[in-house]
Amino acid sequence: MPQIGFPYGKEQLTLQIPRQKLAGILQSKLHSYTPDLSETALVAQALENPVGSPTLCELAKGKKKVVIIASDHTRPVPSRILAPLMLEQIRKGNPDAQITFLISTGCHSGTTEAELIQKFGPEIVQSENIVIHDCDDAANMVSLGTLPSGGELVINRVAAEADLLVAEGFIEPHFFAGFSGGRKSVLPGIAGRATVMYNHNAAFIAHPKARTGIIEGNPIHADMLWAAKKAKLAFICNVVINSKKQVVYAVAGDLEQAHKQGRQFLNDQCRVEAIPSDIVISTNGGYPMDQNVYQSVKGMTAAEATVKPGGVIVMVSKCADGHGGESFYHTFRAQKDLRKMMDGFLQTPPEQTIVDQWQSQVFARVLMTATVIYVSDMPPEQIRQLHMIPADSLSHALEMAEDILKAKGIENPSVLAIPDGISVIVN
Repeated sequence: MPQIGFPYGKEQLTLQIPRQKLAGILQSKLHSYTPDLSETALVAQALENPVGSPTLCELAKGKKKVVIIASDHTRPVPSRILAPLMLEQIRKGNPDAQITFLISTGCHSGTTEAELIQKFGPEIVQSENIVIHDCDDAANMVSLGTLPSGGELVINRVAAEADLLVAEGFIEPHFFAGFSGGRKSVLPGIAGRATVMYNHNAAFIAHPKARTGIIEGNPIHADMLWAAKKAKLAFICNVVINSKKQVVYAVAGDLEQAHKQGRQFLNDQCRVEAIPSDIVISTNGGYPMDQNVYQSVKGMTAAEATVKPGGVIVMVSKCADGHGGESFYHTFRAQKDLRKMMDGFLQTPPEQTIVDQWQSQVFARVLMTATVIYVSDMPPEQIRQLHMIPADSLSHALEMAEDILKAKGIENPSVLAIPDGISVIVN
Protein backbone atom coordinates (compact mmCIF):
# COMPACT_ATOMS: atom_id res chain seq x y z
CA MET A 1 0.00 0.00 0.00
CA PRO A 2 1.68 3.28 -1.11
CA GLN A 3 2.52 5.73 1.67
CA ILE A 4 2.58 9.34 0.52
CA GLY A 5 4.01 12.32 2.38
CA PHE A 6 2.30 15.72 2.44
CA PRO A 7 4.11 18.85 3.73
CA TYR A 8 2.45 20.29 6.83
CA GLY A 9 4.08 23.39 8.30
CA LYS A 10 7.70 22.41 8.91
CA GLU A 11 6.72 18.75 9.25
CA GLN A 12 5.07 16.12 7.08
CA LEU A 13 1.90 14.09 7.30
CA THR A 14 1.75 10.67 5.71
CA LEU A 15 -1.16 8.67 4.36
CA GLN A 16 -1.44 5.13 3.09
CA ILE A 17 -3.72 4.89 0.07
CA PRO A 18 -4.78 1.46 -1.22
CA ARG A 19 -3.17 0.87 -4.60
CA GLN A 20 -6.51 0.06 -6.25
CA LYS A 21 -7.87 3.48 -5.18
CA LEU A 22 -4.82 5.57 -6.04
CA ALA A 23 -5.39 7.29 -9.39
CA GLY A 24 -1.90 8.76 -9.38
CA ILE A 25 0.51 11.26 -7.87
CA LEU A 26 0.94 14.64 -9.56
CA GLN A 27 4.36 15.93 -8.66
CA SER A 28 6.75 18.48 -10.03
CA LYS A 29 10.02 17.22 -11.43
CA LEU A 30 11.66 19.87 -9.28
CA HIS A 31 11.47 17.44 -6.38
CA SER A 32 13.99 15.19 -8.11
CA TYR A 33 15.90 17.83 -10.11
CA THR A 34 19.55 18.11 -9.07
CA PRO A 35 21.58 21.03 -10.43
CA ASP A 36 25.28 20.77 -11.15
CA LEU A 37 26.16 23.77 -8.98
CA SER A 38 25.57 24.87 -5.39
CA GLU A 39 22.82 27.37 -4.57
CA THR A 40 25.27 30.25 -4.30
CA ALA A 41 27.10 29.25 -7.47
CA LEU A 42 23.83 29.10 -9.42
CA VAL A 43 22.93 32.66 -8.44
CA ALA A 44 26.47 33.93 -9.04
CA GLN A 45 26.51 32.33 -12.48
CA ALA A 46 23.16 33.93 -13.37
CA LEU A 47 24.40 37.36 -12.28
CA GLU A 48 27.59 36.97 -14.31
CA ASN A 49 25.64 35.88 -17.40
CA PRO A 50 22.47 38.00 -17.53
CA VAL A 51 19.82 37.42 -20.19
CA GLY A 52 19.26 40.36 -22.54
CA SER A 53 21.01 42.86 -20.28
CA PRO A 54 24.39 44.19 -19.17
CA THR A 55 25.56 42.87 -15.81
CA LEU A 56 24.31 44.49 -12.62
CA CYS A 57 27.86 45.72 -12.13
CA GLU A 58 27.71 47.61 -15.44
CA LEU A 59 24.23 48.97 -14.80
CA ALA A 60 25.28 50.37 -11.41
CA LYS A 61 28.02 52.58 -12.86
CA GLY A 62 27.16 56.23 -12.40
CA LYS A 63 23.92 55.46 -10.54
CA LYS A 64 23.59 57.19 -7.18
CA LYS A 65 20.31 55.83 -5.79
CA VAL A 66 20.05 52.08 -6.28
CA VAL A 67 16.93 50.32 -5.00
CA ILE A 68 16.63 46.55 -4.66
CA ILE A 69 13.03 45.38 -4.40
CA ALA A 70 13.02 42.34 -2.10
CA SER A 71 10.17 40.00 -1.25
CA ASP A 72 8.64 40.01 2.21
CA HIS A 73 8.56 37.35 4.93
CA THR A 74 5.60 35.49 3.42
CA ARG A 75 7.66 34.34 0.43
CA PRO A 76 10.37 31.68 0.71
CA VAL A 77 12.87 33.65 -1.37
CA PRO A 78 16.43 32.77 -0.27
CA SER A 79 17.49 36.40 0.21
CA ARG A 80 20.43 35.31 2.38
CA ILE A 81 21.94 34.05 -0.88
CA LEU A 82 20.66 36.60 -3.39
CA ALA A 83 21.17 39.84 -1.44
CA PRO A 84 24.94 39.57 -0.72
CA LEU A 85 25.71 38.64 -4.33
CA MET A 86 23.62 41.50 -5.71
CA LEU A 87 25.23 43.95 -3.28
CA GLU A 88 28.64 42.76 -4.35
CA GLN A 89 27.82 43.35 -8.03
CA ILE A 90 26.40 46.82 -7.41
CA ARG A 91 29.32 47.98 -5.26
CA LYS A 92 31.81 46.53 -7.69
CA GLY A 93 30.35 48.81 -10.35
CA ASN A 94 29.78 51.75 -8.03
CA PRO A 95 31.33 51.69 -4.52
CA ASP A 96 29.57 54.95 -3.64
CA ALA A 97 26.04 53.85 -4.56
CA GLN A 98 23.34 54.60 -2.01
CA ILE A 99 21.58 51.24 -1.81
CA THR A 100 18.13 50.69 -0.34
CA PHE A 101 16.27 47.42 0.08
CA LEU A 102 12.56 48.06 -0.47
CA ILE A 103 10.49 45.21 1.00
CA SER A 104 7.61 44.45 -1.36
CA THR A 105 4.83 43.68 1.07
CA GLY A 106 2.10 44.35 -1.48
CA CYS A 107 -1.00 44.59 0.70
CA HIS A 108 0.41 42.30 3.40
CA SER A 109 1.18 43.49 6.91
CA GLY A 110 4.63 44.97 7.53
CA THR A 111 7.67 42.74 7.98
CA THR A 112 9.16 42.80 11.50
CA GLU A 113 12.85 43.14 12.35
CA ALA A 114 12.93 39.52 13.49
CA GLU A 115 11.46 38.43 10.14
CA LEU A 116 14.00 40.57 8.30
CA ILE A 117 16.85 38.91 10.21
CA GLN A 118 15.47 35.48 9.40
CA LYS A 119 15.22 36.51 5.75
CA PHE A 120 18.50 38.34 5.18
CA GLY A 121 20.64 37.42 8.18
CA PRO A 122 21.72 39.88 10.91
CA GLU A 123 24.62 41.46 8.99
CA ILE A 124 22.51 42.92 6.18
CA VAL A 125 19.75 44.04 8.55
CA GLN A 126 22.29 45.88 10.72
CA SER A 127 24.36 47.44 7.95
CA GLU A 128 21.99 48.15 5.04
CA ASN A 129 19.18 50.66 4.59
CA ILE A 130 15.86 48.79 4.54
CA VAL A 131 12.44 50.35 3.87
CA ILE A 132 9.18 48.45 4.39
CA HIS A 133 6.57 49.24 1.74
CA ASP A 134 3.20 50.38 3.07
CA CYS A 135 0.49 50.33 0.40
CA ASP A 136 -1.62 52.81 2.40
CA ASP A 137 1.09 55.44 2.98
CA ALA A 138 -0.17 57.99 0.44
CA ALA A 139 2.53 60.53 1.32
CA ASN A 140 5.20 58.16 0.10
CA MET A 141 3.50 57.16 -3.16
CA VAL A 142 3.92 58.48 -6.72
CA SER A 143 1.50 58.21 -9.65
CA LEU A 144 3.02 56.95 -12.90
CA GLY A 145 -0.04 57.09 -15.12
CA THR A 146 -2.88 54.82 -16.20
CA LEU A 147 -2.62 51.06 -16.55
CA PRO A 148 -3.86 49.40 -19.77
CA SER A 149 -6.90 48.23 -17.80
CA GLY A 150 -7.78 51.78 -16.78
CA GLY A 151 -6.55 51.82 -13.20
CA GLU A 152 -4.04 54.35 -11.87
CA LEU A 153 -0.50 53.09 -11.33
CA VAL A 154 0.73 54.32 -7.96
CA ILE A 155 4.03 52.99 -6.57
CA ASN A 156 6.38 53.60 -3.67
CA ARG A 157 8.28 56.87 -3.93
CA VAL A 158 11.57 55.15 -3.02
CA ALA A 159 11.34 53.06 -6.18
CA ALA A 160 10.03 55.89 -8.37
CA GLU A 161 12.98 58.12 -7.44
CA ALA A 162 15.66 55.46 -7.90
CA ASP A 163 18.39 55.95 -10.47
CA LEU A 164 18.52 52.17 -10.83
CA LEU A 165 15.66 49.88 -9.85
CA VAL A 166 16.32 46.14 -9.61
CA ALA A 167 14.56 43.21 -7.96
CA GLU A 168 15.20 39.82 -6.44
CA GLY A 169 12.54 37.16 -6.20
CA PHE A 170 11.47 33.68 -7.15
CA ILE A 171 9.40 32.18 -9.93
CA GLU A 172 6.71 29.63 -9.25
CA PRO A 173 3.33 28.81 -10.79
CA HIS A 174 0.77 31.43 -9.73
CA PHE A 175 -2.94 30.76 -9.60
CA PHE A 176 -4.09 33.88 -11.44
CA ALA A 177 -0.99 35.78 -12.57
CA GLY A 178 0.33 32.70 -14.39
CA PHE A 179 3.71 32.82 -12.69
CA SER A 180 5.18 34.75 -9.77
CA GLY A 181 8.42 36.70 -10.00
CA GLY A 182 9.66 39.33 -12.42
CA ARG A 183 7.05 42.04 -12.92
CA LYS A 184 5.16 41.11 -9.74
CA SER A 185 7.89 42.82 -7.70
CA VAL A 186 6.34 46.14 -8.76
CA LEU A 187 2.65 45.23 -9.04
CA PRO A 188 1.47 44.23 -6.50
CA GLY A 189 4.82 44.31 -4.62
CA ILE A 190 5.37 48.05 -4.17
CA ALA A 191 2.09 49.43 -5.49
CA GLY A 192 -0.58 51.42 -3.70
CA ARG A 193 -3.62 49.60 -2.42
CA ALA A 194 -6.02 51.10 -5.00
CA THR A 195 -3.71 49.99 -7.81
CA VAL A 196 -3.59 46.43 -6.50
CA MET A 197 -7.37 46.39 -6.03
CA TYR A 198 -7.96 47.49 -9.60
CA ASN A 199 -5.53 44.95 -11.05
CA HIS A 200 -7.16 42.15 -9.04
CA ASN A 201 -10.70 43.04 -10.14
CA ALA A 202 -13.45 40.44 -10.51
CA ALA A 203 -13.59 40.45 -14.32
CA PHE A 204 -9.84 39.80 -14.52
CA ILE A 205 -9.96 37.04 -11.90
CA ALA A 206 -12.84 35.40 -13.78
CA HIS A 207 -11.00 35.62 -17.11
CA PRO A 208 -10.25 32.13 -18.50
CA LYS A 209 -6.61 33.10 -19.12
CA ALA A 210 -6.07 34.23 -15.52
CA ARG A 211 -4.96 30.78 -14.44
CA THR A 212 -1.88 28.91 -13.31
CA GLY A 213 0.89 28.81 -15.90
CA ILE A 214 -0.82 31.11 -18.43
CA ILE A 215 0.84 34.35 -19.57
CA GLU A 216 -0.42 34.96 -23.11
CA GLY A 217 -3.77 36.73 -23.01
CA ASN A 218 -3.72 37.03 -19.22
CA PRO A 219 -5.02 40.55 -18.43
CA ILE A 220 -3.56 40.53 -14.92
CA HIS A 221 -0.10 39.80 -16.28
CA ALA A 222 -0.48 42.51 -18.95
CA ASP A 223 -1.11 45.19 -16.32
CA MET A 224 1.74 43.92 -14.14
CA LEU A 225 4.24 43.95 -17.00
CA TRP A 226 3.21 47.46 -18.06
CA ALA A 227 3.64 48.64 -14.46
CA ALA A 228 7.12 47.15 -14.13
CA LYS A 229 8.24 48.78 -17.37
CA LYS A 230 6.74 52.13 -16.36
CA ALA A 231 8.58 51.92 -13.03
CA LYS A 232 11.79 51.28 -15.02
CA LEU A 233 12.58 47.95 -13.41
CA ALA A 234 15.94 47.49 -15.09
CA PHE A 235 17.17 44.14 -13.84
CA ILE A 236 15.85 41.06 -12.03
CA CYS A 237 17.52 38.14 -10.28
CA ASN A 238 14.98 35.36 -9.81
CA VAL A 239 15.38 31.79 -8.60
CA VAL A 240 13.39 28.58 -8.69
CA ILE A 241 13.30 26.55 -5.48
CA ASN A 242 12.40 22.93 -4.75
CA SER A 243 10.21 21.51 -2.00
CA LYS A 244 13.09 21.89 0.47
CA LYS A 245 13.24 25.60 -0.42
CA GLN A 246 16.64 25.10 -2.04
CA VAL A 247 17.71 27.00 -5.15
CA VAL A 248 17.80 24.67 -8.15
CA TYR A 249 17.80 27.28 -10.91
CA ALA A 250 18.61 30.97 -11.22
CA VAL A 251 18.21 33.55 -13.94
CA ALA A 252 19.07 37.24 -14.08
CA GLY A 253 18.84 40.10 -16.51
CA ASP A 254 16.14 41.86 -18.50
CA LEU A 255 12.71 42.00 -16.90
CA GLU A 256 10.95 40.19 -19.75
CA GLN A 257 13.64 38.01 -21.27
CA ALA A 258 15.04 36.65 -18.01
CA HIS A 259 11.58 35.95 -16.63
CA LYS A 260 10.59 34.17 -19.83
CA GLN A 261 13.64 31.91 -19.54
CA GLY A 262 12.71 31.11 -15.94
CA ARG A 263 9.14 30.32 -16.99
CA GLN A 264 10.39 27.96 -19.67
CA PHE A 265 12.41 26.05 -17.08
CA LEU A 266 9.36 25.79 -14.84
CA ASN A 267 7.15 24.65 -17.69
CA ASP A 268 9.56 21.81 -18.38
CA GLN A 269 9.61 20.79 -14.72
CA CYS A 270 6.14 21.54 -13.40
CA ARG A 271 3.51 20.83 -16.06
CA VAL A 272 1.53 17.67 -15.33
CA GLU A 273 -1.48 16.10 -16.99
CA ALA A 274 -4.75 16.20 -15.08
CA ILE A 275 -6.15 12.86 -13.90
CA PRO A 276 -9.86 13.45 -13.22
CA SER A 277 -10.51 11.93 -9.79
CA ASP A 278 -13.26 11.73 -7.18
CA ILE A 279 -10.97 12.75 -4.32
CA VAL A 280 -7.93 15.00 -4.70
CA ILE A 281 -5.53 15.63 -1.82
CA SER A 282 -3.42 18.80 -2.08
CA THR A 283 -1.18 21.02 0.05
CA ASN A 284 0.39 24.46 -0.06
CA GLY A 285 3.88 23.02 0.07
CA GLY A 286 4.35 23.45 3.81
CA TYR A 287 5.94 26.40 5.62
CA PRO A 288 5.93 29.33 4.96
CA MET A 289 3.20 29.06 2.33
CA ASP A 290 0.70 27.16 4.50
CA GLN A 291 0.54 29.61 7.39
CA ASN A 292 -3.10 30.52 6.73
CA VAL A 293 -6.21 29.63 4.74
CA TYR A 294 -5.89 32.75 2.60
CA GLN A 295 -2.61 31.60 1.05
CA SER A 296 -3.78 27.97 0.90
CA VAL A 297 -6.37 28.80 -1.74
CA LYS A 298 -3.44 28.53 -4.17
CA GLY A 299 -2.91 24.85 -3.43
CA MET A 300 -6.64 24.23 -3.73
CA THR A 301 -6.66 25.49 -7.32
CA ALA A 302 -4.30 22.68 -8.35
CA ALA A 303 -6.86 20.21 -7.01
CA GLU A 304 -9.69 22.18 -8.63
CA ALA A 305 -8.07 21.65 -12.03
CA THR A 306 -8.34 17.86 -11.78
CA VAL A 307 -11.13 16.96 -9.34
CA LYS A 308 -14.33 15.65 -10.89
CA PRO A 309 -17.30 18.05 -10.63
CA GLY A 310 -19.03 17.39 -7.34
CA GLY A 311 -16.01 15.54 -5.99
CA VAL A 312 -14.03 16.17 -2.81
CA ILE A 313 -10.83 18.15 -2.27
CA VAL A 314 -8.84 17.34 0.85
CA MET A 315 -6.63 20.33 1.62
CA VAL A 316 -3.70 19.85 4.00
CA SER A 317 -2.45 23.12 5.51
CA LYS A 318 -1.21 23.74 9.05
CA CYS A 319 -2.47 27.35 9.27
CA ALA A 320 -0.52 28.40 12.35
CA ASP A 321 -1.66 32.00 11.67
CA GLY A 322 -5.34 31.10 11.20
CA HIS A 323 -7.48 32.35 8.35
CA GLY A 324 -5.03 35.03 7.18
CA GLY A 325 -7.39 37.87 6.29
CA GLU A 326 -10.21 39.52 8.20
CA SER A 327 -12.13 40.62 5.11
CA PHE A 328 -11.61 37.22 3.49
CA TYR A 329 -12.85 35.43 6.62
CA HIS A 330 -15.87 37.66 7.21
CA THR A 331 -16.97 37.40 3.57
CA PHE A 332 -17.55 33.67 3.99
CA ARG A 333 -18.81 33.80 7.54
CA ALA A 334 -21.46 36.37 6.59
CA GLN A 335 -22.69 34.87 3.30
CA LYS A 336 -23.81 31.24 3.21
CA ASP A 337 -24.97 31.29 -0.42
CA LEU A 338 -21.92 30.91 -2.65
CA ARG A 339 -23.84 31.73 -5.82
CA LYS A 340 -24.99 35.06 -4.38
CA MET A 341 -21.44 35.71 -3.22
CA MET A 342 -20.01 35.06 -6.68
CA ASP A 343 -22.67 37.20 -8.37
CA GLY A 344 -21.75 40.01 -5.99
CA PHE A 345 -18.09 39.77 -6.95
CA LEU A 346 -18.83 39.77 -10.66
CA GLN A 347 -21.08 42.82 -10.36
CA THR A 348 -18.41 44.84 -8.54
CA PRO A 349 -16.76 47.53 -10.75
CA PRO A 350 -12.93 47.37 -10.83
CA GLU A 351 -12.53 50.62 -8.91
CA GLN A 352 -14.72 49.25 -6.10
CA THR A 353 -12.78 46.02 -5.59
CA ILE A 354 -12.44 45.39 -1.87
CA VAL A 355 -9.63 43.88 0.18
CA ASP A 356 -9.10 40.16 -0.46
CA GLN A 357 -11.97 40.03 -2.98
CA TRP A 358 -9.81 38.19 -5.52
CA GLN A 359 -8.87 35.47 -3.06
CA SER A 360 -12.48 35.15 -1.94
CA GLN A 361 -13.61 34.90 -5.57
CA VAL A 362 -11.16 32.10 -6.40
CA PHE A 363 -11.98 30.33 -3.13
CA ALA A 364 -15.72 30.55 -3.85
CA ARG A 365 -15.09 29.12 -7.32
CA VAL A 366 -13.27 26.15 -5.77
CA LEU A 367 -16.05 25.60 -3.22
CA MET A 368 -18.64 25.64 -6.00
CA THR A 369 -16.69 22.94 -7.83
CA ALA A 370 -16.12 20.48 -4.99
CA THR A 371 -16.63 19.82 -1.29
CA VAL A 372 -13.49 20.82 0.62
CA ILE A 373 -12.31 18.95 3.70
CA TYR A 374 -9.61 20.85 5.57
CA VAL A 375 -6.82 19.32 7.65
CA SER A 376 -5.22 22.01 9.83
CA ASP A 377 -4.48 23.23 13.36
CA MET A 378 -7.34 25.75 13.18
CA PRO A 379 -10.44 25.70 15.40
CA PRO A 380 -13.07 23.50 13.68
CA GLU A 381 -15.73 26.19 13.94
CA GLN A 382 -13.64 28.64 11.91
CA ILE A 383 -13.20 26.02 9.20
CA ARG A 384 -16.97 25.50 9.08
CA GLN A 385 -17.52 29.28 8.85
CA LEU A 386 -15.28 29.18 5.78
CA HIS A 387 -17.67 26.67 4.13
CA MET A 388 -15.31 23.72 4.62
CA ILE A 389 -15.40 20.55 6.68
CA PRO A 390 -12.73 20.26 9.40
CA ALA A 391 -10.73 17.05 9.85
CA ASP A 392 -8.23 16.26 12.60
CA SER A 393 -6.11 13.91 10.47
CA LEU A 394 -5.51 12.88 6.89
CA SER A 395 -6.92 9.41 7.45
CA HIS A 396 -10.06 10.89 8.99
CA ALA A 397 -10.38 13.29 6.04
CA LEU A 398 -10.18 10.44 3.56
CA GLU A 399 -12.84 8.49 5.46
CA MET A 400 -15.15 11.52 5.44
CA ALA A 401 -14.54 12.09 1.73
CA GLU A 402 -15.47 8.49 0.95
CA ASP A 403 -18.64 8.79 3.07
CA ILE A 404 -19.67 11.97 1.26
CA LEU A 405 -19.24 10.33 -2.13
CA LYS A 406 -20.92 7.13 -1.00
CA ALA A 407 -24.00 9.17 -0.12
CA LYS A 408 -23.95 10.35 -3.75
CA GLY A 409 -23.82 6.76 -4.97
CA ILE A 410 -20.11 6.71 -5.74
CA GLU A 411 -18.52 3.49 -4.47
CA ASN A 412 -14.74 2.95 -4.44
CA PRO A 413 -13.86 6.55 -5.35
CA SER A 414 -10.54 7.28 -7.03
CA VAL A 415 -7.95 9.21 -5.01
CA LEU A 416 -5.35 11.54 -6.53
CA ALA A 417 -2.41 12.93 -4.54
CA ILE A 418 -0.78 16.31 -5.16
CA PRO A 419 1.92 16.55 -2.46
CA ASP A 420 2.75 20.17 -3.33
CA GLY A 421 -0.13 22.00 -4.96
CA ILE A 422 1.70 25.26 -5.60
CA SER A 423 4.59 23.62 -7.47
CA VAL A 424 2.56 22.05 -10.28
CA ILE A 425 0.80 23.39 -13.36
CA VAL A 426 -2.12 21.04 -14.00
CA ASN A 427 -3.20 20.92 -17.65
